[in-house]
Amino acid sequence: MGNFMRLVQNENMKIYRRIRTWVMFGVILLMVLFFSILFRLGGGSSTISSWDAISQLSFLYYLATIFAAVVAADIVAGEFTWGTIKLLLIRPWTRTKVLASKLLALILFTLLITVVFFLASSLISFAMYPENTTSLMYSDDVSPLAYMLEDILYRYIDLLVIALFSFMISAVFRSSGIAIGLSMFILFTGGIFTMLFNPVRYPWAKYTLFVNMDLSQYRGGQEGVAGMTLGFSITVLLSYVLLFLLVSWLVFKKRDVAA
Repeated sequence: MGNFMRLVQNENMKIYRRIRTWVMFGVILLMVLFFSILFRLGGGSSTISSWDAISQLSFLYYLATIFAAVVAADIVAGEFTWGTIKLLLIRPWTRTKVLASKLLALILFTLLITVVFFLASSLISFAMYPENTTSLMYSDDVSPLAYMLEDILYRYIDLLVIALFSFMISAVFRSSGIAIGLSMFILFTGGIFTMLFNPVRYPWAKYTLFVNMDLSQYRGGQEGVAGMTLGFSITVLLSYVLLFLLVSWLVFKKRDVAA
């Protein structure tokens, strides 16, 4: 276990020693601050509460998804690009442990960037908007904090699935460009795919990744389209995630790095 944790520590060092990583966090902080100021200048400070402001800023979470996909795309492919994979594999560690350490480091990064985004949105919103203003988005019987935590959980699951897909493409094709491109394709075309292939018209579509990624459709116990349920979508997503990880492991384990 000690050797594995050192591997994880090594992967974290690779992530956080790069200027790119801190630029990502900086961009998130600046964009949250920029849109908070923009909303306030537009008269929002007199009409919305701090919790309303946090809710309005949640659309910026797509930046965290993009950045997570970028890190996932480079965490394996970057080793092949720079030739450091040979130095990594000559150590007394199995390929399974090496890949698992990269996966754990990636998951820790996705959690950190999510926490940073939520804290930045909350702190800036409470600093710029009054708490005593009547909320326009939440009724008295709804806890804004519970609602926002549930919302960020749904968004995080979406982010994690895309990041793991990018991780798989990175391991299979050894190209961060391809991994980032395909991940962005899933991120920005999922809604279009769902509209074109509605499960009501095409029953097979409810087994696709796109249709099941938005778990917020089940908020409050609601039923999804074509009789889909939260449990069904979670099962489908878990199946895809396991497939992504299995393909990543099989390819990485058999990959020839002698050339």
